[in-house]
Amino acid sequence: MPTKTQHRKSQAPRLEPKTISLSHPDSLHPNSIHPGSLLSAADLSIDKVESILRLADVLEKEDALRRDKRLFKRRVSLLFYESSTRTRTSFELAAKALGADTSLVSAQSSSIEKGESLKDTGITLRALGAECIILRSPYSGAPYLLAETTGLPILNAGDGMHEHPSQALLDLRTILAHLEIGAKITETTLKGVTVTICGDIFHSRVARSNALLLPRLGARVVFCGPTPLLPEIAAQLGPNIVIERDFDRALAQSQIVMMLRIQAERLAGLALDLEEYKARYQANVDRVAAYAPKALVMHPGPMIRGLEITSEVADGRQSAIAEQVRNGVAIRMALIMRALGGDTKVSTKSRSVSPKKGASR
Repeated sequence: MPTKTQHRKSQAPRLEPKTISLSHPDSLHPNSIHPGSLLSAADLSIDKVESILRLADVLEKEDALRRDKRLFKRRVSLLFYESSTRTRTSFELAAKALGADTSLVSAQSSSIEKGESLKDTGITLRALGAECIILRSPYSGAPYLLAETTGLPILNAGDGMHEHPSQALLDLRTILAHLEIGAKITETTLKGVTVTICGDIFHSRVARSNALLLPRLGARVVFCGPTPLLPEIAAQLGPNIVIERDFDRALAQSQIVMMLRIQAERLAGLALDLEEYKARYQANVDRVAAYAPKALVMHPGPMIRGLEITSEVADGRQSAIAEQVRNGVAIRMALIMRALGGDTKVSTKSRSVSPKKGASR
């Protein structure tokens, strides 16, 4: 008779056995991916990035009663195989702000718990009337499979250790506002800007999506962390990406500092001393004041206060962490509008941003 542990494992959510290329999904039929999908930051042209940012500005400022009619009674499903607070809530609020009906499907309260495949779950949601699926999955590549299987627009809300493209877009919106950069988005918009991303790079889909997006706008990305969390091969992710092991030296050259959570659940087998990590890589008041007194401090959350960042820095005047969360709703409204083919035409005038006082380039 199986043990409880074996029983739980046998009921774990599963993907159909299929090999998927993450960078260039040649295993998929190009026409099977809905044009409203967002699976990777690499899929976004600079023009598309600008269009999404402009639309986010328009939707954020629009009268709520008028905005509510944009996607009135359209159906959006949130399919979350992993726990989430910020991403799930902001996608849900974004859909509802546009007038859409939402349904949440989690692994703990559906047939997924009984072992139903991603393919069958997607087919079921489509049959029930879902017009767009927002997916978070522990499996890298899952959004590609769901996009091919259903033909629906799929928004990747984080897939394994692969990507989190909407997070990269909201991070970009936050950076542009604080650096007082409006106008047109081009290949040189972030020229001269250094963004340091520090922490568990190896497991971070946020780091990957930012590294795929920001350098294309001219930014220089510095990855920082100990070797177990940051292998040398990470620098090969794209152009304008370098590795710096000395956090103080990285801070000294940065206008933006993005801290990442130390994912304790993924540290099994890694030779990592957390006390030593805090001594070398923690964003604390003394270190930030000494080496990056004007830098913008960011964190995608959830934070572990006292480990990768202290409360004084997280809540301090240089922090944009709460603003990142707010920007998530605007960006995700724009993505849902794009996915469902709503009216995405906006004024060709320069984007309007509200820079935070005290931020400098």
